[in-house]
Amino acid sequence: MTKAVTDVEHIEELRELARTARQHIVRTIHKAGAGHLGGPLSAVDILTTLYFDVMNVHPDNPTWEDRDRFILSKGHSAIALYTVLAMRGFFPISELDTFDAMDSRLQGHPDMKLLPGIDMSTGSLGQGVSAAVGMALGAKLQGREFRVFCLIGDGESQEGQVWEAADVAAKYGLDNLIVIMDFNKLQQFGWGKGSLRASPVANPKERWAAFGWNVGVVNDGNDIAELLAALHTPAAPGRPSIWIAHTVKGKGVRFMENDYVWHAKVPSLQELNDALLELGGTPCI
Repeated sequence: MTKAVTDVEHIEELRELARTARQHIVRTIHKAGAGHLGGPLSAVDILTTLYFDVMNVHPDNPTWEDRDRFILSKGHSAIALYTVLAMRGFFPISELDTFDAMDSRLQGHPDMKLLPGIDMSTGSLGQGVSAAVGMALGAKLQGREFRVFCLIGDGESQEGQVWEAADVAAKYGLDNLIVIMDFNKLQQFGWGKGSLRASPVANPKERWAAFGWNVGVVNDGNDIAELLAALHTPAAPGRPSIWIAHTVKGKGVRFMENDYVWHAKVPSLQELNDALLELGGTPCI
């Protein structure tokens, strides 16, 4: 589905898909009465860009051996991934109504044994890059050309395992590995203004570069055009890549944006309708 990154019509199509995905996300969390909102809303533009343009996948053959792989390391944002997978055709959109319900395939964190399109079960923060390194190394050893994408949170980057995996990836020259950091600068309980800990991870660009990675920055990680330009940039030979995507937690719904309270808050019916109206959707009755 890849088109030129300067194709205005294509970019608008992707923006509309992301807007629709946001509607599904807020509706689903309201219906389930549980789940996360802030992180999924900050990450959905990245996921839309990956699944509807950048990644080589086939929804009708989700276990195709040469598909690009994707790992949602910040597994608590699963509803964003489920929504994009459903919209891409991996399973019916109506199944989103079962999110987080007993016996549903759409659990609170992704389960690769239950749902087509999930390449790795995640939820324990900090482990996703390690799994991605294993997949990328396996591809190299088998002579396969698929790429491995991994979306991480800035908060989970406080886990030491992230940096152990970063070191190994550089050691083996995994230029088929692309990590994207959803850098929304908020965690579940936020940080006080003016605090020395005002951001979950300090100087991520410099830190990843110190581990030998090719580092790029997406100044607006919620802008499809910028994401396309970044994610279509050729890999650096012999080096893994990471894109630091500056995003807004709760993006798309003004009363949720940059407010850590919406990390895992369930919207009331009024809040849901207010959000849907802002997103161009139809209010619920």
